[in-house]
Amino acid sequence: MGIEGIGASVLRKEDRRFITGRGRYTDDMVVPGMKYAAFVRSPHAHATLSGIDAEAAKAMPGVIAVLTGPELQADGIGNLICGWAVTSKDGSPMNMGAWPALAVGTVRHVGQAVAVVVAETRSQARDAAEAVEVSYAELPSVVQATDALKDGAPQLHPEAKSNLIFDWELGDKAATDAAFAKAAHVTKLHIVNNRLVPNAMEPRAALGSYDPAEDHYTVWTTSQNPHVARLVMSAFYNVAPEHKLRVIAPDVGGGFGSKIYIYPEEIVCLWASKKTGVPVKWTSDRTEAFLTDAHGRDHVTEVELALDADNKFLGLKVDTVANLGAYMSLFSSATPTYLYGTLLSGQYDIPAIYVNVKAVYTNTVPVDAYRGAGRPEATYVVERTVETAARELGLSPAELRRKNFVRAFPHQTPVIMCYDAGDFEASLDAGMQAANVAGFEARREEAKGRGKLRGLGMSCYIEACGIAPSKAVGSLGAGVGLWESAEVRVNPVGTIEILTGSHSHGQGHETTFSQLVAERFGLPIDNVQVIHGDTDKVQFGMGTYGSRSGAVGMSAIVKALDKVEAKAKRIAAHLLEADEGDIEIANGEVRVAGTDRKLGWHEVALNAYTAHNLPGGMEPGLKEGAFYDPQNFTFPAGCYICEVEVDPDTGGVELVQFVAADDFGTVVNPMIVHGQVHGGIAQGVGQALLEGTLYDDSGQLITASYMDYAMPRAANLPNFAVSTTSTPSPSNPLGLKGCGEAGAIGSPPAVINAITDAIGNNELTMPATPEKVWAALHAVAAN
Repeated sequence: MGIEGIGASVLRKEDRRFITGRGRYTDDMVVPGMKYAAFVRSPHAHATLSGIDAEAAKAMPGVIAVLTGPELQADGIGNLICGWAVTSKDGSPMNMGAWPALAVGTVRHVGQAVAVVVAETRSQARDAAEAVEVSYAELPSVVQATDALKDGAPQLHPEAKSNLIFDWELGDKAATDAAFAKAAHVTKLHIVNNRLVPNAMEPRAALGSYDPAEDHYTVWTTSQNPHVARLVMSAFYNVAPEHKLRVIAPDVGGGFGSKIYIYPEEIVCLWASKKTGVPVKWTSDRTEAFLTDAHGRDHVTEVELALDADNKFLGLKVDTVANLGAYMSLFSSATPTYLYGTLLSGQYDIPAIYVNVKAVYTNTVPVDAYRGAGRPEATYVVERTVETAARELGLSPAELRRKNFVRAFPHQTPVIMCYDAGDFEASLDAGMQAANVAGFEARREEAKGRGKLRGLGMSCYIEACGIAPSKAVGSLGAGVGLWESAEVRVNPVGTIEILTGSHSHGQGHETTFSQLVAERFGLPIDNVQVIHGDTDKVQFGMGTYGSRSGAVGMSAIVKALDKVEAKAKRIAAHLLEADEGDIEIANGEVRVAGTDRKLGWHEVALNAYTAHNLPGGMEPGLKEGAFYDPQNFTFPAGCYICEVEVDPDTGGVELVQFVAADDFGTVVNPMIVHGQVHGGIAQGVGQALLEGTLYDDSGQLITASYMDYAMPRAANLPNFAVSTTSTPSPSNPLGLKGCGEAGAIGSPPAVINAITDAIGNNELTMPATPEKVWAALHAVAAN
């Protein structure tokens, strides 16, 4: 390892522009003649549209056009789709209702776009949008997942009887029933995983520009996967032919999954640009974000865990109702199925598992993948249940886990996944030592003397990252492959450009990807430029989500670097009159091993391009590309331990200690990895203590601003004790596993387990607000 290579805590290159205000985001983009869009949005959760009167709006100053759903439909623009086909247990396909980019006939959630106004200025567009008169005939609405399945519930889509999208199962029901029949103890829990609103620092935005001279479209957008956006907008939405559409995702200020999808606004801005003859920009405000960005989580689950007389796990039954909102978003069907049910074995050797998931429509914002995407929901189910079982049996939660850990690898679970490598005991031991679990009871007594209730909770999570291989996910219904691409261009002076289909929105790719080059060739990372986010520069790629950029994106770069290295060695061997096998590259030099004969890296590169003296038959240049399709998922895992103090008079909860012991395999940049863990834990703590999306019975979003939706602040968080162990993944060339989602996956059950331990009441739902905690305490006292 060099001072800038793999394993070094290198400061992020990209932060130079971010901390000096030189980042370039979608809303910073200005093109000649650009105008502004404002959307007319439904104030009702469920209603039919009986008319739109835009005459007054069209007559207002600066207004260029008011466009509606029927016009969009008449121009052949297609409905939004879900890109992962899930089949019900009876073999029937999922019931996907139509989702036009501008509503036609019916609106199904508050905030759904009904029309768009294009005007000279943003304020003129907004003023005119308020003047558009829409006639609605309000319909009954339903917002809770379990209510949507009840007889007589309002129906959202004619395609989905009883609002059921699919009724999916995984595992062996007969074997699981047999395991429960011989159980010595069964733990049962009712679990609610609360709905969340993603809150990236940068709101969504889109700028669509149509060039009539070239019959070409360009859209700048806040996207985590611009290539997929281009594919979907051309192949499915008929916005523009793929070869005439350029999608650019410049700097993106956070995504957390909410910017994976193609939303109505990107489609409408491109279409409106051609319709009006001017470039059209839209930038969301925070209220629009609450009303339109895909929400996360929202599961209601019944779970049962069977144990034998020796406290070994025998079987697990999980019955979940998943709320997908008013429409099926791009990956919404995969989140409560193949990203959830497949992780219900946790870190444990459970012989039999059966899961049934019913996905339903409600009159709420569509729900899709949010940081962790199905794995936080699975971990919460498993880790709350295991902790509860330990309490019911009077056992140490750590030792019950230890007794049931998977120890031999590879390990085939009953729910598809084959864990390739891990050491779960190492993470548990590291976490317990860092948290000084042995001294907890003394700390509990000390807190009691101060009138506080102290509790300790644990969570041993596992997740699946780098979703793969493409053939496997294709067989499960995925509409795209999940490989990644890379191109390595060595310039004549020896500097290097890396073109990647991954996309960075805060992860530090420009630094970590450059560290690969520093490790391989010994070049300074400032000699490396990472290019991403532009479909006219990078041929194709699958974007960033599911902690895939390291395990999949970097592996593609490694394959391309292998090809570059092989060619560079062949050129150097020819120039130095040596055997290729004797050539080595290090510290920016290409030399003959064991001698003083060498060339500078830049000399080899220049020779590749001057082509005056190349080996016979060799093409000039030094540029190589590669595609990498992983052979398996990677499986990060770890142990999180949370310690809390509860004020019995107010129900207030203070996190006094939080320990994270993670196994991410090979760590490229420890500083960046620790930052990812810190951010994930903050989001998990936010879900556990503060964040919760609430609708009233009429479908109005009550928590539609930061006045009503509580986000975690620094005062809510302790200093985290973060450490890593490492069992490298055998499934990719670098041994990487992924770190971006772990904190959000492992922390919510640790926090809730700690609070319930402190108050002596296991009946507590997220977010554990002071009011809920106080009520749970008094419920204990009343009994």
